[in-house]
Amino acid sequence: MASAAEQLAANLNFGAIAKATDLKKRIWFTLGALIVYRLGTYVPLPGIEPGVIQDIFNQQQGGVLDMFNMFSGGALGRMTIFALNIMPYISASIIIQLLTTVSPHLEQLKKEGESGRKKINQYTRYGTVLLAMVQSYGIAVGLEALAAGSAVLEPGLFFRATTVITLTGGTIFLMWLGEQITQRGVGNGISLIIFAGIVAELPSALATLLELGRSGSLSTAFVILVLIGMIAVITFIVFMERAQRRILVQYPKRQMGNKMFGGESSHLPLKLNTAGVIPPIFASSLLLMPSAVAQFSTGATNLPDWATFVVGQLAHGQPIFMILYGAMIIFFAFFYTAIVFNPQDTADNLKKYGGFIPGIRPGQRTAEYLDYVLTRLTMVGALYLAAICLLPEFIMGRFGMTFFFLGGTSLLIMVTVTMDTVSQIQSHLLAHQYEGLIKKAKLRGARR
Repeated sequence: MASAAEQLAANLNFGAIAKATDLKKRIWFTLGALIVYRLGTYVPLPGIEPGVIQDIFNQQQGGVLDMFNMFSGGALGRMTIFALNIMPYISASIIIQLLTTVSPHLEQLKKEGESGRKKINQYTRYGTVLLAMVQSYGIAVGLEALAAGSAVLEPGLFFRATTVITLTGGTIFLMWLGEQITQRGVGNGISLIIFAGIVAELPSALATLLELGRSGSLSTAFVILVLIGMIAVITFIVFMERAQRRILVQYPKRQMGNKMFGGESSHLPLKLNTAGVIPPIFASSLLLMPSAVAQFSTGATNLPDWATFVVGQLAHGQPIFMILYGAMIIFFAFFYTAIVFNPQDTADNLKKYGGFIPGIRPGQRTAEYLDYVLTRLTMVGALYLAAICLLPEFIMGRFGMTFFFLGGTSLLIMVTVTMDTVSQIQSHLLAHQYEGLIKKAKLRGARR
């Protein structure tokens, strides 16, 4: 049965959005920021030959660079100022969050509330700058090696310096833009930037698929099967993202003066996929860092043995890549869930306010029970994420076709970010309606 908030949200319409002035400003700010991002993905990197870059990139389709290009919204294939996209920031976030589990200083900052969170965010920004500089320098060296240097107009120290400054500046700008969207817009800014890049390239991916079917490169039945599979995957993702386990929580009756309070029951919702879309993004970013640099060096005349091995083993559809990708997704699903939801803190809060789970003793036993339930749910959610993200890998390994923009990872990001953004819009609308009811009640009280 839907809750009162869900019933109220179901009755919301565009008329309610038109009346919510603050929400309209947030939506327009978000759209404007995403337009700025998309314009930046077409500004080329100074000192390169875009035609040569595009030809070389087309020759290396099906590799790790294609997946990197998907997350960058096509900016890497065009070698623009946003070629690194937001991936260094995500990688820095992974490193900082991993360090919080082993560093007492970072763990203490995490417990200090808002001030500690700001300090950790500052460390993440420093890490983003460092990673962006390292990756951009690797790209500069790789560009000089591509096609015997024909991809760069004037190779040398000046080109490397300008590439490092430009790409690092582009990543820092996107990091700032994502934070501004989160604070002044609607939805999570970092997720929306990745979402906008995938959605912008989706029409061309669909057109390419239909063109292959029209030209006879792919059979009509296969194209129809891919489209039906996309719809089925989207439906499955929506079902799994909405799935949750509701744990009954009972509150005892309390007498205050002559009145009796409490005695009601509520539910503690535990989502099947608490980590959301974070595990696939984290796993992809870690796999992209070493393999992307190695694949950039494939244009060199003397290819190192390690580069040949890395590119070969981390190619999409290869068993080692799929094993690593699936294992990282499962690991980050458990890791991020442990960060987001702490069973011990939840049990202490329930005990503090007199709540208890029927049949479970408050305190440590409640924490153990919540940890037991959450572990089982997270295992199912992690396997679901791994299955969705590995689906296109099996297709590419079987048919030799690239389906990054139509694959499970891209569909998962699009569906999850859309659901999260719509949920935030509904929350703003609910707050607006409640504010209107409160103002009306105050006016009626003043008249009386």
